Amino acid sequence: MTTLTQLSTKTNLLGLDRKGMEDFFMTLGEKSYRAQQVLKWIHFQGVSDIQAMTNLSKSLRAKLEEVAEIRVPEVAYESTAHDDTQKWLLRLSDGNCIEAVYIPEKSRGTLCVSSQVGCTLNCDFCSTGKQGFSRNLTTAEIISQLWVVARSLSQENGTHDRAVTNVVMMGMGEPLLNFDNVVSAMNIMLDDFAYGLSKRRVTLSTAGVVPAMKQLREVSDVALAVSLHAPNDELRNVLVPLNKKYPLKELMATCKEYFKDDNRRYVTMEYVMLAGVNDSPKHAKELIALLQDVRAKVNLIPFNPFPSTIYKRSDKATIDQFRETLMAAGINAITRKTRGDDIDAACGQLVGQVQDRTRRSERHRQKIAANQ
Repeated sequence: MTTLTQLSTKTNLLGLDRKGMEDFFMTLGEKSYRAQQVLKWIHFQGVSDIQAMTNLSKSLRAKLEEVAEIRVPEVAYESTAHDDTQKWLLRLSDGNCIEAVYIPEKSRGTLCVSSQVGCTLNCDFCSTGKQGFSRNLTTAEIISQLWVVARSLSQENGTHDRAVTNVVMMGMGEPLLNFDNVVSAMNIMLDDFAYGLSKRRVTLSTAGVVPAMKQLREVSDVALAVSLHAPNDELRNVLVPLNKKYPLKELMATCKEYFKDDNRRYVTMEYVMLAGVNDSPKHAKELIALLQDVRAKVNLIPFNPFPSTIYKRSDKATIDQFRETLMAAGINAITRKTRGDDIDAACGQLVGQVQDRTRRSERHRQKIAANQ
């Protein structure tokens, strides 16, 4: 297997969706149906050796090896939490590392996938944002997280059964600021010749990049989640600084329109519960008013602490009361179970290893040192 630490000018077939793969084979003078065959070998069978693609002629395999390869990241580290949540640290060609997390449940297995090395946003309660930002991930680097995890789990189970049934673009980064690569990777996830996931089982989570949300609606029908976290602009400007550019009125108008043609689908609102910050009865009432005309459901997320954070998790009674207030108003609300926190794999805890071009991580360390 070739790793990303070995730089190459060959086309990485891992990063081509069906259209890209068809175009690639057409440039080689081959029939477009070869795309389906190769997609199935790479993603369904988990093959990384072109010579193993036995329904391709020897001459075609030889031609492919001259110009193409299946290049995946190196697994730098893997850990398993007490609740069987698993985390992979994947090393990329430039030395950066990203994290992917697998959460097993009785009826499904969910993989949390990263879209950027670090994050361009600086949400105040998120450990990833404090690491700064290096670059966007390529399509191959995004889909490789699913490839690596699916292959690893199938080897553990000794079967080709699909352990990953759901994918959430909720790892490191803001997916909609890496639009083309993320959409291409999700196309591979949905492709019947690759992973064959349902559109309802692939979820993109955004902090609210409104223009890109409108564009996404036109090109993809995956599920949508919005990192809301505050019911008013004043508080959200602090917690999610992107709100200064796309305030709640504009964001909610976009959410209202998002699934207007399908009354069976809802936008998921993610709301991290921060003690004494956004968890009061007043905040619950404000949230009810905010979502009055939006077809939405709410995920209440107990805050997951990280070193140097100023925030604390709301207690269970407060979270329960908040949820009951929402439900009494007719809003479907659930409390997300914390998973993988003992290996820093819980929501908001992913950090990877980021070569920070923004110097945000350095400023954060200086701030910590000054307060000690």
